[in-house]
Amino acid sequence: MPLVWSHSIDGLDWNELSALYAAAPLGNKNPAGLKTAFTNSMFRCFVYDDGKLVGVGRALADGVDCSYICDVALLPSHQGLGLGKQIVARLVELSRGHKKIILYAVPGKESFYKKLGFKRMSTAMAIFENQAGALVQGYVNET
Repeated sequence: MPLVWSHSIDGLDWNELSALYAAAPLGNKNPAGLKTAFTNSMFRCFVYDDGKLVGVGRALADGVDCSYICDVALLPSHQGLGLGKQIVARLVELSRGHKKIILYAVPGKESFYKKLGFKRMSTAMAIFENQAGALVQGYVNET
């Protein structure tokens, strides 16, 4: 059966989405928080295989200046097949017209996104809820 692509949250099983992030593994994201995040995202991309959610991504965007791609995840069974690249490409295409498209990546995955045209920013900075944890996980550094 061919993959089914969707941009709609209508009928989305938030528990299934939460389980996908845990399996990816991109951490434990609770269903209620995911519903808030995806509802507030301008662009969303979902991939289904035989009715099962296997891939996802979203972008926060203001419609003019900045689109921020984040939370791209695939079930391990569907990683390495080019689906992540396709999800990012769709979100980039949906984001066209913005002056900049920013992507937030898990440490160690930068080379994957570099192949898709993204460049490392020299001025990006962040404040995390758990700054010490972000430092240990490689999301920020002391310098």
